[in-house]
Amino acid sequence: MNQDNPQEKLKALVGRAALEFVVPGALVGVGTGSTVNHFIDALAAMKQQIRGAVSSSKASTERLQRHGITVFDTTEVQSLPVYVDGADEIDGSGCMIKGGGAALTREKIVADLAERFICIADVSKRVEVLGAFALPVEVIPMAVPQVVRRFAALGGVATLRAGVLTDNGHPLLDVRGLRISDPMAMETEVNQWPGVVTVGIFARHRAQVCLLGTTSGVQRLDFLRP
Repeated sequence: MNQDNPQEKLKALVGRAALEFVVPGALVGVGTGSTVNHFIDALAAMKQQIRGAVSSSKASTERLQRHGITVFDTTEVQSLPVYVDGADEIDGSGCMIKGGGAALTREKIVADLAERFICIADVSKRVEVLGAFALPVEVIPMAVPQVVRRFAALGGVATLRAGVLTDNGHPLLDVRGLRISDPMAMETEVNQWPGVVTVGIFARHRAQVCLLGTTSGVQRLDFLRP
């Protein structure tokens, strides 16, 4: 990571700030992506104070283990006090688009275990309405053409992310041209389409807190639970 890059500096800033939400003696849920990598690196400094971590991707698991942090499988865990992850977009109610790193399904699984979702992001990810960032959708291969047609009927253009499979072995569609004014309704609808594993709208699992990296420091946004 290029620490001279202004955006990377903002990511590092919120990565360190998220440590205040880590519960000593407990497990911490850890997401995926470049901003989360900064959180993992900061977490290493207090690894003796936590029981370990639950990770949403192979890449994050490997990074945690390189720091000497014990990683538990989700099947070994019933609940987590907190889950820290980034976002590709986050709106004013804490709903997010996630999946740019192709880990959306596992991220939702870990988020579902957590009592609180702490989103860490640079200020460019804050939007009024979701949809400028292409919406990731994990799909079963045989359903790809059908799902593409369904999005076309909604005004979206869905394309396969070339050369990418999720950690679950499935392809990803990226959908452009959507304006997601009701994230909960769209998440509910798309998740019911046959062949969709997970859509990258996080409305049911929205953030309770967002730490935004800005040029003037960390801005904290608190959201009411749905």
